[in-house]
Amino acid sequence: MDKPRGGFEPFRFTVYLVGGRWFTVFASFLVMFGAGATYLFGIYSKQIKATLGYDQTTLNLIGFFKDLGANVGVMSGLIAEVIPTWAVLLIGSAMNFAGYFMIWAAVTGKIPKPRVWHMCAYICIGANSQNFANTGALVTCVKNFPEGRGVMLGLLKGFVGLSGALMTQMYLAIYGNDSKSLILLIAWLPAAISVLFVYTIRTLEPGRNPNERRIFYQFLYVSIVLALFLMVVTILQKQFVFPKWAYALSATAVCVLLFVPLMIIIREELVLWKDKTQLPNVSLAAADHSNSTTVKVTVERTNSDQKMSTLWYADIFRPPARGEDYTILQALLSIDMLVLFLATFCGLGSSLTAVDNLGQIGESLGYKARVTSTFLSLVSIWNYFGRVFSGFVSEGLLERYKVPRPLMMTFVLLLSCVGHLLIAFPTPGSLYVASIIIGFSFGAQLPLLFAIISELFGLKYYSTLFNCGQLASPLGSYILNVRVTGKLYDREALKELRRKGLDRSAVKELTCIGSNCYRLSFIILTLVTLFGALVSLVLVARTREFYKGDIYKKFREELELAQNEVKKDDPTVKKQ
Repeated sequence: MDKPRGGFEPFRFTVYLVGGRWFTVFASFLVMFGAGATYLFGIYSKQIKATLGYDQTTLNLIGFFKDLGANVGVMSGLIAEVIPTWAVLLIGSAMNFAGYFMIWAAVTGKIPKPRVWHMCAYICIGANSQNFANTGALVTCVKNFPEGRGVMLGLLKGFVGLSGALMTQMYLAIYGNDSKSLILLIAWLPAAISVLFVYTIRTLEPGRNPNERRIFYQFLYVSIVLALFLMVVTILQKQFVFPKWAYALSATAVCVLLFVPLMIIIREELVLWKDKTQLPNVSLAAADHSNSTTVKVTVERTNSDQKMSTLWYADIFRPPARGEDYTILQALLSIDMLVLFLATFCGLGSSLTAVDNLGQIGESLGYKARVTSTFLSLVSIWNYFGRVFSGFVSEGLLERYKVPRPLMMTFVLLLSCVGHLLIAFPTPGSLYVASIIIGFSFGAQLPLLFAIISELFGLKYYSTLFNCGQLASPLGSYILNVRVTGKLYDREALKELRRKGLDRSAVKELTCIGSNCYRLSFIILTLVTLFGALVSLVLVARTREFYKGDIYKKFREELELAQNEVKKDDPTVKKQ
């Protein structure tokens, strides 16, 4: 057994830890925690509407540009194909700060009142930054853990789902109950996190750890405790008036829970470190080398792929078998992608419309502002549960029973219809249940979408393809939110004014009160979502045979090849 290396051991272990795959996961969790600022729009949208004197259609237009920025990530995907991950994260942090800081400056009167298109541009830039965070962190983790992609996507997107409730606790502790200051927090906190961990998130060669699934479940348990804590604290904060110290205490507890995954990672890496460094004749460099498989195989494979590739426009309509690496155009023009696009248009477009209007829905049904923010927190927390549920459960059903992942998307869309109907035909307290259902179904859709894209079209161009896959979401949001929901709301509000003998010029803010304000809108959303569920069944039928096979076989074979190359090239292995 090697002798301890004295004062150098902790330092070298820290370098080993920070350079490993698992620390990349932890850093990605924190980046994802800052990448969900768009879900807080319902809290501060009222401030934008009141301060700048917008009607609901104009506010929904700004909400559409938020969704447009948040979901049009093709640029970040294409950029990520040619620049390193750290540069992608830095671009995202700069965009986040610039966009949201300008919104804060406008709402607080630090700058002259901007035009509507200025506000649309600000929020589009700020929201688009989350695509750079997704591309930098999420895509990296999927490539580092290809056999656990469903679980990994569920966890990472789960932290995005929790970010609304997490940031709410932060801003209450730092700024108090001031929704204008929330915009400032959204501007600087996610940007600071990306800058802090920018060099620790990078693509490494995928390895195999026998405890990998156990560690994922430990992350899941910690995140569930965090979600339950946030839900309890949120409910208590709406029932009682918290003093400043109580808000600070809850925010501190949230921060402690956020860093528990780091403790899990340190414990796991410490065991691996001791096993590797205690082997006879194995140097520290060799231990590091064996922690991840050699890059040599990847380089050789990439060069081979380049030699075999043809011109970019060749074979567009002759794609490879499902699961192989499609080119970008082969994937975008495939029937599978078109079906997935249509289902996403209906499902995510309707869900985004419901989330963006939740604050005004609560107001129209007579709920107080403090209670309305409870609905948004419930959406955030159950958004998390939907994401981790779809990630872990769909992975388990796929492994054990070969259940096609698109089938789970069908069930999620059907569940979403129930939430829309509860808003269309409200009863006392039904908005609480609707918030939970909509949050859960909305959260469950994204991990399923990203996992299906990675499985059907391969990982070679995943940075671009997963961003292309969610393009349907802002398109659906624009049509269903701005052109349908916003117009119908304003129509009902104008009817209400005419009944009072007033016209639009008599009020600064156009507001509708009553259950009729959103009834027709959400009946339409229910029908659209139901159509999306039926469309997703087409994808289930098309991919049934593919999911019956071993979809991860290719990655296991590549990993075994890489590990064999390591054994051939490592002299310490030959000596043993």
